[in-house]
Amino acid sequence: MALLNTHFFSDALGMSTSMTVILPQRTTRQIGMTGVDAGDGGPPVLYLLHGLSDDDTVWLRRTSIERYVADLGLAVVMPRVERSFSLDEAHGLPYGEFLTDELPEVVSSFFRVSDRREDTFVAGLSMGGFGALRWALTQPDRFAAAASLSGALDLSTRGTADFAPDVLDRVFGGEIVPGGDADVVALLERSARAAQEGGSELPDLYVACGTDDDLLAGSKAFADRAAALEVPVTTQFGPGGHTWDVWDAGIQDVLAWLPLRPR
Repeated sequence: MALLNTHFFSDALGMSTSMTVILPQRTTRQIGMTGVDAGDGGPPVLYLLHGLSDDDTVWLRRTSIERYVADLGLAVVMPRVERSFSLDEAHGLPYGEFLTDELPEVVSSFFRVSDRREDTFVAGLSMGGFGALRWALTQPDRFAAAASLSGALDLSTRGTADFAPDVLDRVFGGEIVPGGDADVVALLERSARAAQEGGSELPDLYVACGTDDDLLAGSKAFADRAAALEVPVTTQFGPGGHTWDVWDAGIQDVLAWLPLRPR
């Protein structure tokens, strides 16, 4: 595998930012690892989002994600989105535009990765789980699959006291409006309705959360609404809290679930 700490300028943000990237590499003399060829057209790519208190390096530091993807021929792009919930902040920077519009173009210009929908996936934990599902539901034509691990999927129904004052004001403008851009259940309903009317097919969805996690109710509510809408969603609700041992195991389950094409 090749590991890149990439610092670049974002026109959307108007400043420099960073992403950590893992690229597949086939090797013959590396002890304990071999890797696989990227294949024609570039490797499939997983956009992997961090949580509220972290940055683009955290998946690499808290899990063995580089080792987990070595035999999959999968590129992993881990962008830095600060504490933005991957949204255009009400009183801050347009991280939604950066993530959904600018970043894929930057990745394609820097690296030889596939741009085909069937080869493109997104996942994240906590804040990043929300961001992953929101991105996939707003751009279903981009992704074949999207996964949330312990995702903050009930933002529109949580009390304002559940949020740090700076985040509530800067990101959401002081309130989170049900049915708005931060309501992933409403986005699910709109995307499902659009698909039924001939729009883009929804990506495969995966929702996991520990049964001792305060965010469990939101994940279950999202999954229940998907079932009511006849939107297929894979769920994994098992023991554990809002901790890295859960997410380290969870990302391995997600990688096994991804609809990777034989290479």
